[in-house]
Amino acid sequence: MTSVRPAAASASLTDHLRHWARHRPQQRAFSHVDFPESAPAGVHRALGWRALDARARAVADRLVQVASPGERAALVLPQGLDYAAGFLGCLYARVVAVPLFGPQLPGHEGRLAAVLADCEPACLLSDSETARAMGEFIRERGLPEVPVVPVDQLPVQRGGFIDAGEPSGAPEPDDIAYLQYTSGSTRSPAGVMISHANVVANARQAIDAFIADPDAATTVGWLPLFHDMGLVLSIAAPVVGGFPSVLMDPSAFLQDPARWLRLLGSYEGTVSAAPNFAYDYCVARTDPALVDELRLDRVRVLINGSEPVRAGTVDRFHATFAPAGLDPAAHCPAYGLAEATVFVTASSPDEPSSAVACDADALMEGRIEETSDETAAVLVPCGAPVGQELRIVGRDGAVLPQGRVGEIQLRGPNIGRGYWKRAGLTAETFGFGAAGDWLRTGDLGALHDGRLLVTGRLKDVLIVDGRNHYPQDIEETVQTAVALIRRDHLAAFGVPRADDVGEDLIVVAEHRRDTDPTPEDTQNAERVVRAAISARHGLRLGSLLLVPPGSVPRTSSGKVSRAATRTRFLSGGFGPR
Repeated sequence: MTSVRPAAASASLTDHLRHWARHRPQQRAFSHVDFPESAPAGVHRALGWRALDARARAVADRLVQVASPGERAALVLPQGLDYAAGFLGCLYARVVAVPLFGPQLPGHEGRLAAVLADCEPACLLSDSETARAMGEFIRERGLPEVPVVPVDQLPVQRGGFIDAGEPSGAPEPDDIAYLQYTSGSTRSPAGVMISHANVVANARQAIDAFIADPDAATTVGWLPLFHDMGLVLSIAAPVVGGFPSVLMDPSAFLQDPARWLRLLGSYEGTVSAAPNFAYDYCVARTDPALVDELRLDRVRVLINGSEPVRAGTVDRFHATFAPAGLDPAAHCPAYGLAEATVFVTASSPDEPSSAVACDADALMEGRIEETSDETAAVLVPCGAPVGQELRIVGRDGAVLPQGRVGEIQLRGPNIGRGYWKRAGLTAETFGFGAAGDWLRTGDLGALHDGRLLVTGRLKDVLIVDGRNHYPQDIEETVQTAVALIRRDHLAAFGVPRADDVGEDLIVVAEHRRDTDPTPEDTQNAERVVRAAISARHGLRLGSLLLVPPGSVPRTSSGKVSRAATRTRFLSGGFGPR
């Protein structure tokens, strides 16, 4: 088996795909595991590198007939092998891919319509079943009708694109490969323009951070492929590194997280990723009797990113799955964002990450000071930058030293080319042509012993009497204080007071599915929360609103959207205030 990689520094994803198809034609490349009721262990479908390349070229052969280089093709099909082939086929044809989802994803129909209107696709990549639903969706929403390419029906045959090389010409490194629409947790979704060079650079950064030996690694992923982390870890990095990728549907994980845990133990050197809530979900939903059957000693890396990493979650996950052989060092907190393709910093998989207990008063004033006080704010380091530069900047634009909290700014080959059709926002965020072209992330954090501590979103921070209060810290206090609140299904935010002097703190929280709170339960919960917030944060609670499960808005990637929750609250969407 050859381990030689494409030598050219400018090699694209399709250059790498073509390389592995030539040198490892029969080796398993991508697999998809489905979980029908008749096969609880899952049904595996796999493609070798030559077959994957042929499928991608078949997509490209059709695309060049309906779209020109630089036009967009929206991927609106289920998670699986067709999705991977469709994405790679776009790159072959030099058509800009727009990773999306079908209209079957509940609660996100409005986002899908908005993104389709924004990216103005020349065609849609779908499958036979989703194509019918997309036709109805397009007509109901009054969107322009464009050709629908059913990826699952395309013939893989000799001739055309497969034999003719790349009739549209090889992509340039700075050409746009795809639009990664942001999850929209603090604003309406915007399409980040990711170039061919960006995605390859970030794939290499991920490999450098997490994969010691690409010839002995397998990624296992349930994250949506329309999400930045899912796309890079489950498609881009395996194609660049030449190692296998195993896919499963997000709904299969949510129905039974043990499916993911079993797959993690089915391969040596497994690498996977999930947001923080998923690790708590595994603890809550996994039968203790199953733990002894798992082979988690085979897991190399479990990336924890996409939302604030909580020390308690890491501890609970380790305690639950240590009997299955899970190495504590395998849990790797990380930080990233779509504007940087995805990966930015990562903890080393060679040593366990230790939490930092920060003095709460100092943190509110923008300083990191370690303490042993029981009221400490506990932060989990997200490691060091990987193949890029990172700095912390104050409100006055000055670069801050270690231990000071400010905005996280980035520079590197993985930073996107800006926002699609949003020149003003691009100039404001990406800084093109100003101050060295540093990306403004909008996230707050500090460097501590060379590692990044993420403290919150700049737009989410509550400033009371000149002191910063981070909503995720308040949310942790609330869900710890009241047992009937669903973990990680709540949002804390500020709203203008009636007298327009300052803001009131509001917490909207879902109650657990197995509870039906009475008015007395609600009053008791608010009393407990009010006392806990006062004691821990020195803040006065305006009100606690308990809502049914599923009421708190979430982004398409599963994160709570505080901005949308605040908007719904102010408009009376949760009922009388």
